[in-house]
Amino acid sequence: MTLAHWDEVEKVERDHGAVRACWTFLGEAAGSVGVGVRRIELEPGDLSTPAHVHLDAEEIFFVLGGSGLSWQGGATYEIGPGDCLVHRAGGEPHTLRGGAGGLDVLAFGPRPRTGATLLPNQGTAWLGPTWVDAGAGAHPFGREPELDWPAPSPRSATIVHRDAADPAFGGVIRLLGKSAGAVRSGLNWTSLPPNEEGAPPHCHTAEEELFVVLDGDGALELWAPASGEHPHQTEPQETHPVRRGHVVSRPPGTRISHSFRAGPDGLTYLAYGTKEPTDICYYPRSNKVFLRGIGVIARLDLLDYSDGEPS
Repeated sequence: MTLAHWDEVEKVERDHGAVRACWTFLGEAAGSVGVGVRRIELEPGDLSTPAHVHLDAEEIFFVLGGSGLSWQGGATYEIGPGDCLVHRAGGEPHTLRGGAGGLDVLAFGPRPRTGATLLPNQGTAWLGPTWVDAGAGAHPFGREPELDWPAPSPRSATIVHRDAADPAFGGVIRLLGKSAGAVRSGLNWTSLPPNEEGAPPHCHTAEEELFVVLDGDGALELWAPASGEHPHQTEPQETHPVRRGHVVSRPPGTRISHSFRAGPDGLTYLAYGTKEPTDICYYPRSNKVFLRGIGVIARLDLLDYSDGEPS
């Protein structure tokens, strides 16, 4: 599966007292493999999770709507629509609390099979699907003590609003993750003018990408793998309509390239991806490869597809 819509994905209610939220597992629904995006909807005063820090994973949050507070290592920061928050691996413990009108966020990150997550306020650690501590007890979400929520501090460098993020391509793209200090992954906000194309059709060998459509409509274009039948392509093999709420997963190594094209009202979406130094990106329309770890682009005009595979 490549495509899912958040209105059609089952919501999971998690209620552990003060730690209470509605979760929608969007990445899994769209077929993601090693990364994920989850929608977390909070009522006023509710916490998304216990205060925690991932020891081996970097998280990036994007606020869809509402308002609230980000608790980070004992300090709090006001957050609202358009804000991007980066939590580096091994950084400050953090959680979110819904404001007067609730809080609606997207959480992007990797899904390591044996990931370790420390919950410092209760002496608990997640290890994969279970948790460890000094003794048996309730679920960790239900054991989280009441946090001290001081008055909000001046904005942390790890929180940046979309409009203040570094622009690219004349402001069509905003580099949210990079601007908020992400080092292992990236999150970009892209707003395409009517009928314009986003990044050229491409596929990755090692990087996995997730896209969430925020506004407008358009099409996801999928391109056939290069072969003797399709050595140089000019048209996509498939197109799928997309609109606000659609989530698109593009795992690595599929050999199927993708691109987005805006409809008559434009198209705005978030693009999340990991930064894999071994990644090679292929562009079927120009028959080029991008060796991303060393920043070199090469044209593959000498490839021989006579037997159906390059040689």
